[in-house]
Amino acid sequence: MENNRFKIISFCKDMAFRASIFLLLLQCGMGFSQTTPSVSSEIDTTSIKIGEQIRFKIKVDADSTAQIVFPEGQTFSPMEMVEAISTDTVRKLDRITLQKIYALTQFDSGTYTIPRQQVVINGQNFFTDSFKISVATVPVDTLAQKMYDIKPFLEVEKSNYDLWKKALWILLGLVILGALAYWFLIRKKPLSEEEKVALLPPYDRALLELKRLENSKYIIQDEYKQYYSELTDIVRSYLEEDVHVSALESTTDQLIEKLELLKDAGELKLDDDTIEQFKKVLQTADLVKFAKSKPETSVAEQDRRVIEQIVIKTKEALPEPDEEDLLQDEEYLEELSRKKQKKKWLMAGAITVGVVFLSTLVAVAYYGWKPVKDTVMGHPTKELLEGDWLNSTYGYPPISLETPSVLIRQDINLPPEVKASVKEAQAFAFSDPDALFSIGVSSTTFSSQETEPDFQNSVEQVLKSFEAKGAKNITTKQEEFRTISGTLGVKVYGSGKFTLPQSNEEVNGSYAIIIFGGKGFQQQIILNWLEDDGYAENIVDRITHSIEVKTGA
Repeated sequence: MENNRFKIISFCKDMAFRASIFLLLLQCGMGFSQTTPSVSSEIDTTSIKIGEQIRFKIKVDADSTAQIVFPEGQTFSPMEMVEAISTDTVRKLDRITLQKIYALTQFDSGTYTIPRQQVVINGQNFFTDSFKISVATVPVDTLAQKMYDIKPFLEVEKSNYDLWKKALWILLGLVILGALAYWFLIRKKPLSEEEKVALLPPYDRALLELKRLENSKYIIQDEYKQYYSELTDIVRSYLEEDVHVSALESTTDQLIEKLELLKDAGELKLDDDTIEQFKKVLQTADLVKFAKSKPETSVAEQDRRVIEQIVIKTKEALPEPDEEDLLQDEEYLEELSRKKQKKKWLMAGAITVGVVFLSTLVAVAYYGWKPVKDTVMGHPTKELLEGDWLNSTYGYPPISLETPSVLIRQDINLPPEVKASVKEAQAFAFSDPDALFSIGVSSTTFSSQETEPDFQNSVEQVLKSFEAKGAKNITTKQEEFRTISGTLGVKVYGSGKFTLPQSNEEVNGSYAIIIFGGKGFQQQIILNWLEDDGYAENIVDRITHSIEVKTGA
């Protein structure tokens, strides 16, 4: 009995142990299932018309601390991703649910498969399901709607806005220069007191200066030398201008002798007493200036009055000018006026040249000689670089890029051996012979969607076309090229001797060939420019940094 009881107890303990192990495993399994991420996907429709969009939804359920990376770029090929809508996030306790929607489309009819998409969670790859999509054509009623030929390209006249803008700036500069010339040279400026005195007749000016000398403080301040110097200068200047005798450079005796000769010749009707008084004043002035003599105040004042009377009597003693003298004076004044006018124009020209020269120096110091020279003289690639740029999309599969001018569609004649493998080829180009700059863009779709592009062969064909046009010594380098959105392509570039289109002259040129592609299609950009042309290199940089391609075929 005891033995049976012992067996029953042992059995129960064993069952309890097994039950505890089972519960532990169950809990571990439950815990593991809660931490394992899950990825699911769905689409809103499996059938669309050309150009319509599909909503492709990826849903991820994972731990809130998980690092999750959704698909990016054109990974849905042959479907084309139009838009990636921002991720929707829902949190619940320690779990997180992320939902991302992609808008997909296709512009060619047929049945396509959206490939499995890769989602990376904490470094581990998870994949969505693949889906088959049917793209139907849009029915066109050709009976009710008449078909028309494609309209030809229209030539659009280039806007003259930049030309008018430059003309307005030039006009504004000329107006400013004209205003400066008028203000400083042509307009009649208010005369200063000295200028007004200088314009007076010699007689009136002499009397006015004598009056000012009378009101001066030279005598009060014992400045007799300065007083007599001005007194004699006034009378000597008057005699030189009105009597036409060299008085300023003559000594006292020489001046008196000249006046007496004029009196004896009948050209100056002065009496001997006036000349004698004048001689005494000049001698007194010589003693003050050279012998430091100091006369009485009354004597100095009396000498000034004597000189004033001498000026008046000399004016009265001069004979009336005849017609010939008046004519000579008039001619002299006209000549003087012409000289003044000529001096004004010369000064205006000098100021203009100075302003232009100074502005050029400042511009050269700030911008450098070449940009200033090219701005003034003009440079074709500089005008392209600084003109109005366009951002356009060309061909299918589309190539988007920014260019200084619109690219014109080119006619393509495919050889018979190529037509069988090419479904459609589109080419667009722009060329400026003056700037020695060209851009070419082409998109090609193959007849078979499984055809892989041959980049190497494409590059060889482009180089052969260069050689056919006279290019020599072509060097090549190759590297990966990646667009802003991350699309990967190939860039082949280099330099060589190129022949100018309108002559046999050879110049050093550079080129770049950028190719993208995938199953069933290829996209290509070709750039050609003059070597060591900084403006052209800036154009190329701007174009290449703007390239964006959609790799859906």
